[in-house]
Amino acid sequence: MSIIFLFALGNASDAFILLRLNDLGVAPVWIPLLWSALHVVKMTASVIGGALSDRFGRRAMIIIGYLWYAAMYAAFAWTSSLAIVIAIFLAYGLYFGFTEGVEKAWVADMAPAGSRGTAFGIYNAALGLGGLAASLIFGAIWTRVSPSAAFLNGASLALAASVLLYLTFSNAQDSRH
Repeated sequence: MSIIFLFALGNASDAFILLRLNDLGVAPVWIPLLWSALHVVKMTASVIGGALSDRFGRRAMIIIGYLWYAAMYAAFAWTSSLAIVIAIFLAYGLYFGFTEGVEKAWVADMAPAGSRGTAFGIYNAALGLGGLAASLIFGAIWTRVSPSAAFLNGASLALAASVLLYLTFSNAQDSRH
């Protein structure tokens, strides 16, 4: 859970991405449509990511998701082309497919049957506390330094979490069904 919490510390509210789109020139009328398109990507990627985690293991998919997140956040930091940022925004949806359902499946796989409710409570607390802190930190960096620095901070934390996840858990601990 500490690795998931570390990742969550870099996973600020997606509202910042929407602000970035707006800052780069996306008219407000297009934001809800792009948001809807992102969810289509998330939905499709979730089915594929879940199936891949059953085949290749949870840890591998979560690491891929964290690395994808880091790459997308770095791209948000370094890109100012509107067309490219929109493509990055939609590609960002793949991160959810690689991680959201897969993390939950891993929690269920690793928790003893009689403690799964507690395990999911701890998991959601880690995500919630991490996300709140991430958004406060992200906002402070955005306003005091720059939006790019805020995105790079999130990318760095995701990269650190992926390395720690790889080093902390062995292939034997990577549950598969």
